[in-house]
Amino acid sequence: MRIIGIDEAGRGPVIGPFVMCGVQLLEEDNSKLQAMGVKDSKQLTKKRREFLFAEIKTVIENHTLVIITPEEIDTFMRKGVSLNDIEAKATGEILSALSGDKAYIDCPSVNARKYAAQLKAKLDKKMELVVEHKADETYVCVGGASILAKVVRDREIEKLQKEYGDFGSGYPSDPKTKQFLQKNVDKYPHIFRHLWEPWERAAEEKVQRRLHEFREEQ
Repeated sequence: MRIIGIDEAGRGPVIGPFVMCGVQLLEEDNSKLQAMGVKDSKQLTKKRREFLFAEIKTVIENHTLVIITPEEIDTFMRKGVSLNDIEAKATGEILSALSGDKAYIDCPSVNARKYAAQLKAKLDKKMELVVEHKADETYVCVGGASILAKVVRDREIEKLQKEYGDFGSGYPSDPKTKQFLQKNVDKYPHIFRHLWEPWERAAEEKVQRRLHEFREEQ
C-alpha cells in the first residue's frame, strides 16, 4: 500500500513563510524511516534535521512542498479565510499532487472530524484520510513530512536574515524577533504577517511614540 504523510512548519511566526510538506512512500518503508530516527521535527536538533532531510529522500518515492508567503497569508485572511482554511487548501493541493491509498495528516483544528470532512470535500480521488492531533508524534511518515517542512522553512528564514539582519526565529515570543519587529515594523512589508496581533501591537506602539515625539517638539 502507498501512503502519504502531511505536516507543516511555521504556522505561528509573525515573520516568514508557512511551509507545508507531503511525503509519499510505500507503507513497508515506514520501518526504514523509523530505523533512521525520523520523528516529530520539534524533537530533533537542527543538525539532526539537516542530516535526515537528505536521508528521508532516499526512502520516500516523492514529496511536494507548498510555501505560503506572509503576503499570501495576509491576502487570504483579509478575505475572511482562516489559517486553518489556508492549511486545508494547501493540504488539498498536496493530496492532489501525490499518489496514495491512505494519507496521515496532522490536524490544526480543535475539531478533527470536521477538519477531515473539509479535506474529504477537496479530494478528487479515492483515498482514506487519517486526521489526528499530534500525528507527527504518532506516525513516522508525518514526522518525515514535518522534518522536510521545518528544514525548508529554516532555510527560507536564513535567506531573509542574510538580507535583513538577525531577527531570530520569527516567533513573537523570541526576544530577537520582538526587538526586530519594534524597530522595523514599518519596513520590509513582505516579510511580516500584518494581521498577526504582535505586528498590529508594534505598529500601534510606533504610531504612539511618533505622536509623543511630535508633541514634545511643539
